[in-house]
Formats: sequence, structure tokens, C-alpha cells
Amino acid sequence: MRPRRPIRAEPARARLLLFHKPYGVLSQFTDAGGRSTLADYIDVRDVYAAGRLDSDSEGLLLLTNSGYWQHRISDPRQKMTKTYWAQVEGEVEKSAVFALESGVVLPDGPATAVEARVLDEPDVAPRTPPIRERRSLPTSWIEITVAEGRNRMVRRMTAAVGYPTLRLIRVAIGPWQLGKLGPGEWREASFPAPRETRSWQTTRP
Repeated sequence: MRPRRPIRAEPARARLLLFHKPYGVLSQFTDAGGRSTLADYIDVRDVYAAGRLDSDSEGLLLLTNSGYWQHRISDPRQKMTKTYWAQVEGEVEKSAVFALESGVVLPDGPATAVEARVLDEPDVAPRTPPIRERRSLPTSWIEITVAEGRNRMVRRMTAAVGYPTLRLIRVAIGPWQLGKLGPGEWREASFPAPRETRSWQTTRP
């Protein structure tokens, strides 16, 4: 009989941090290659990222010291929605938005946005380094909400409808919002009551 894995005791006080991850920062506290990590911004002990955000993406990252909540937030089976602002190359047509909500085919299977819409240019901090732009081609912003977390899925979805993503900012995870947090800033937040957790999930197919 295989030995059971030890169950990590839950902390006496579950903590949740909301962090605005800047561009180029890894979603972890250490890196053998000397790249920028969470340790450069967060000095709270025993918290870990609940889910990930690619180094070339920005925005909301949740950290907690609770294994239970880390699982609830990051487990794909929970179908927790995540909302992104994507700055894309070109002027987005309504047909592309419709295609994102109807579903696009990616190499690892179909992907569907819970909701998608064209945004007016949002008030966001400049990125360092700035995005590459071509003077002959304008850029647009799309807000995309998904209930999956496949590798680089949002970038691949916008490319599939003809609009490569130049900048990607995650602005919401379930009930938690990025709000006014500036790049590199974090704050403590609370967990929702059990009756509120249904708002995490989407019922759309």
C-alpha cells in the first residue's frame, strides 16, 4: 500500500494578497536565472501564488497561505472566471468579437470566451518596456472573460481571429478586481462568504 501524502495543516489565519504583477516578473519567489520574481515586491512569509500569470503578461495575481483556497482559486475544475484587457494589433471588427464568444479552434482544442467586447482605450500605466507598434497599423483593446486557464490561451484566441495581442493585463479573478493597484503594488483582501462563491463560476457552455 502506498503511503498517504501528509495533509498540510491550514494556517490559523488564512491570508489573501492581491498583487499587480508588472511585465517581466515571474509568478514565483525564486529563480536560478536571476530574473525578477515576486520576492522583489512582496515580503510576506508563507504565501504562494494561486494560479499563474505569464512573465510577459501583467495584472492581477492572487497569493495565499491557505492550501484550501489555493486549490479553490487555481483548480481548472472550479471554472473560476478571469477577465483580461488585451491590446491587439488592428481595429477590431464585431465579427471577431462574435467569433471569440462563439468559440475558436486552437491546437489543444476549442476555446470560448464567456464574454468579449471592444473597449475604449483604458486608463492604464505605461508598460516598461513599451509595446512594439507599427505606425501604419492602429491598435485596439478587447475585454475578454474566460473560465479556463490553458497556457497563453487568451493570446492564442485573439490571434486565431486575426488580432495578435501586444499587451495583456488581467483585471479580475472571480470576485477580486485589480482596481487601482499600480504595477508592483499589493494589498490584503478577504475571502467571499460561501453563499457568494457561485459568482466565481460561469454556467455558459
